Amino acid sequence: MADKITADLVLTGGTVLTFDAAGTESTALAVAGGRVIGLGDVDHLVGPDTRVVDLYGRTVLPGINDSHLHGAWLGALWPGTLMGAGGMGEGAAAPQLTSPAERRAAITKAGDIVAALGITSYTEPGLGPGEDSGQTGCFSTGVLDEYAAMAAEGLLRARVTVLRLFGELDGPSTLADFERGMASRVPATDPRWLDITGVKIFADGIPPMRSAWTHRCYADGSQGHLLVDGTDPAEREANLRKMIDLAHRAGAQIGVHATGDRSIEVTVSAMADAIEAHGHAGRHYLIHGDLVGPDVLARLPGLGIGLNTQPGIAVLTAPWLAAALDEDAAAGAWPLRRALDLGVRVCLSSDAPVIEPDWRRWVAAAAEWMAAAPSPELMRHLLRAYTVTPAVQDGAESWKGTLEIGKAADLCVLEANPLHAAPADLPHIGVTMTVVDGRVVFEA
Repeated sequence: MADKITADLVLTGGTVLTFDAAGTESTALAVAGGRVIGLGDVDHLVGPDTRVVDLYGRTVLPGINDSHLHGAWLGALWPGTLMGAGGMGEGAAAPQLTSPAERRAAITKAGDIVAALGITSYTEPGLGPGEDSGQTGCFSTGVLDEYAAMAAEGLLRARVTVLRLFGELDGPSTLADFERGMASRVPATDPRWLDITGVKIFADGIPPMRSAWTHRCYADGSQGHLLVDGTDPAEREANLRKMIDLAHRAGAQIGVHATGDRSIEVTVSAMADAIEAHGHAGRHYLIHGDLVGPDVLARLPGLGIGLNTQPGIAVLTAPWLAAALDEDAAAGAWPLRRALDLGVRVCLSSDAPVIEPDWRRWVAAAAEWMAAAPSPELMRHLLRAYTVTPAVQDGAESWKGTLEIGKAADLCVLEANPLHAAPADLPHIGVTMTVVDGRVVFEA
């Protein structure tokens, strides 16, 4: 007779929001071997070594996946953020990571920070040789190597997805450097803990700094330009298209920082051409997408291109965007409601430490930006954009992102049910436990 399976951990006496396709809710959950093994009636899975936690009415939901969070930079800078209370550029001073020990300490601290917030996965959006001489050392190849070493030693407290970077962060890149980068070695890792299958390209800057490439003119008469190197706009665009085509042919996921409407149009056009020419969708996505136009937005679902956007930054910087362009541009920026209505693969994220990583604040900011009436359905949509949809962006929806039997036991416990809260009240609902791969990594 086969040995009876018993749980390592049972959470009972509360609400379990599975976020599966049917929106199933349960009252208890059992975990063994890093996986969910039971929902609902789990008493038969309790053994002598099972830890049983009475939720006392608290709520379990899938672990938060911050799909755009600079972990090493966060760990080095925290409790500072790039945007201080006074606005852009008035936050904490730039950190300096110059040794493996400093890199490890920053990654470890980031693990502590995200664990306390219920974050079980995050994406490091830009590590690689383009930043080996960077100002902070937070985005270098050395940081990527330290992540790989910590993953091999079992020291990561969250699952990490990495986009490699072959140009400067928020700066220029060249086609030659990109080609060399694509041919360079990728550390061997367990992709369930450290997945290095994507690349990041900076198409342009940001509207408040008048560095996004736009159709409108800024107040000074400029229109920004592509950051990709070239002798003129046509060559810059051609080189961006070549980068996207090369990465797509190599099977890499592509995340493009594109904020101006012109840069977004070129990026989506280049991705569409690559998909048509070589097949497979690639789960590419726009990063930020501030000024994405309605026609381009409508194309994204059919192309399988996602939108990774930061509602906290939208709320904080909208006045600066309006000052740089005009009020109409600000009113049409970050069209989150339209994107969700169209079925765009929308991921909400923080971009920490540009702003703080507290997802509860940014879910509330998303509802504020959408001017949406509070409802359980609205909250469910926004929470899925921080859990389920980022797992799809990671290409990992078959094994994480929802609390279904057989999937990874990545979860967090909240003091109250967020579906019954107004978005503005969500930041006041505490995180009391975080579990990654069945292991408790935070407990209040």
